Amino acid sequence: MCGISGVLQTGPQAQADEALVRAMAAQMGHRGPDGSGQYVRGPVGLGHTRLSIIDLEGGAQPMPNEDGSVWVVFNGEIYNFRELRASLEAAGHRFRTASDTEVIVHLYEDLGEDCIAQLNGMFALALWDERRRKLLLARDRLGIKPLYYARTPRSLLFASEIKPLLCDPAVARGVNLQAIDRFLTHYYLPGTQTLFDGVQRLAPGHWMTVQDGRTEVRPYWDLRFDTPAGAAGYEEAVEALRGLLGRSVRDHLISDVPVGVLLSGGVDSTGVLAHAAGASAAPLHSFTMGFDGEGFADERPYARIAAQRFGTVHHEVSMSAAQFRDYLPAYVRHMEEPVCEPPAIALHFLARAARHAGVKVLLSGEGGDEAFGGYPEYRNLLMLERLKAAAPGAPWLLRGGFQALRGAGWRRGSHYAALSALTIDRYYLSRTATPHSPFNRLKAALYRPAFAEALGRHRPDDTTHALWRRMRGQPLLSGMLYVDSKTWLPDDLLVKADRMTMAASVELRVPLLDPRILEFAASLPAHFKVRGWTLKRILKDALSQAVPAQILSRRKTGFPVPYARWLRHELRGLVFDALLDRQALTQAYFRRDAVERLLRAHDRGEGGSKEVFSLLVLELWHREFADAGGAGAWSPAEAPAAAPARPWQPPHPPALPQEAPA
Repeated sequence: MCGISGVLQTGPQAQADEALVRAMAAQMGHRGPDGSGQYVRGPVGLGHTRLSIIDLEGGAQPMPNEDGSVWVVFNGEIYNFRELRASLEAAGHRFRTASDTEVIVHLYEDLGEDCIAQLNGMFALALWDERRRKLLLARDRLGIKPLYYARTPRSLLFASEIKPLLCDPAVARGVNLQAIDRFLTHYYLPGTQTLFDGVQRLAPGHWMTVQDGRTEVRPYWDLRFDTPAGAAGYEEAVEALRGLLGRSVRDHLISDVPVGVLLSGGVDSTGVLAHAAGASAAPLHSFTMGFDGEGFADERPYARIAAQRFGTVHHEVSMSAAQFRDYLPAYVRHMEEPVCEPPAIALHFLARAARHAGVKVLLSGEGGDEAFGGYPEYRNLLMLERLKAAAPGAPWLLRGGFQALRGAGWRRGSHYAALSALTIDRYYLSRTATPHSPFNRLKAALYRPAFAEALGRHRPDDTTHALWRRMRGQPLLSGMLYVDSKTWLPDDLLVKADRMTMAASVELRVPLLDPRILEFAASLPAHFKVRGWTLKRILKDALSQAVPAQILSRRKTGFPVPYARWLRHELRGLVFDALLDRQALTQAYFRRDAVERLLRAHDRGEGGSKEVFSLLVLELWHREFADAGGAGAWSPAEAPAAAPARPWQPPHPPALPQEAPA
């Protein structure tokens, strides 16, 4: 795991700026504290910071092929590199190191851009072909590892994070107004936009080439739901999945440094631990988070059951409201774009505890819900679909079902659809796609007229609707899983996973997102995944021999960070001060009286915790980036006069979370 960055200058006699390349890499010391390197020649400069995981002595980057005509910088892990290396050596390629990175340059020599599709892993890479004068950028299938790029009149810059791109003053720093609207719709940014006008993401499963002034972006993989399963029946499918899980976890254990497991007390993380413990010669470390306080959900008792069953060296970490508050500026700084993910802060504290214990690699159970149908909304909408089919002449019955779901308070905090729509697909999409999300109902009051006018006819839900249209004719569950795997998973969950662990110089791996598992899951009939009230049916059955019964039968709870309580009590002063301050930078977009009404309603317990946290994150983002030369704040004529920069900082550095005796 590392940080990569670089620049390609354009035009005759173009020469990359070595000082810029070094400055870009220096922004990512947390991603690679074990070493750094640069390659600068002619128009190209490649930078790298290294977190040593495999081949600790010989894996330095940038890394060339035999004759130095191909150079690569690479972030991530290639889990099938040994098989690829064996075939390349049989074809006559010579290797200097034992690292997975070197496989890439030799594979490129044989296959060109098609080499990317041969890689099984999590990765972002930049490769320079000196002979063809071609730059290749690529990102893994699911978007586990990030890759951003920016264009200027004379260059293309790229990096694992956004901050390195801002080292070049020519990169456009204006705030992307449409991205603000999109964030307040989804609570994250789906698609390739960022909050910076001049910065974009390379989409998961895509590569980009730049050659002779021409840019080409192509997908090399997509998740398909129309391929028949190889297994004929349910029991054979369970056995096949059990084998895939074991193989994936074994592959994800490849490391020359200690590996641990994040335990949530749920099925997915316990299943990963079960397979990892069976494949590991030494006891694994496990880490779980708890919150002390009356009425708080507590995952620790279930995590202890799993830790005892599999004999781990178990660590329990607790986090207080004060620690949560104190880390908020660093959270915004490391995330770089607004994401409403309070559990991300808890994840960072767990990663810090792991690093403190000498563990540089963590396995996570992330991805099981998106692959196998683990969210209650999937089950609920499937039931409504059956209800609609059974009673097509009774729309009042379906309307009652929508009303019941709306009152239940679903995932991601949205209250969802216009109940008169009476179409399942519109209801599903409206979970986070307006015009029916809470923020969209508030926009008429919240947005200043000049901001609303600047947005024009922007559709913040265009990404999700375009993906949904691709799945027309497919079963309802397949459509929901596809959209979530293309939006919620890479643009929220995996952003959180990468930023918060790499901020602690720890690599997070996600065995359940192995493409072989995703493709197998996509090929299965819907009732193999969700049947009746049972979510993730086949995954639970595949893990039933290993996961303790108390955990297997648990109801899904999510990661229970008590941030709603904290926002009303311990963090209330911070929230009101930040959002109602006359100098609040987001008052350029939002009416102060509407923000105050939202906060007062939240005080009364009338929901809105995600909305309040989203506004807080957006304000802190502006203080971090728009004030500090990182982005140009938008200032309509009607907005309050711009105030001097007043970045909020905690009263003292955040303390290392306390570890309780296991």
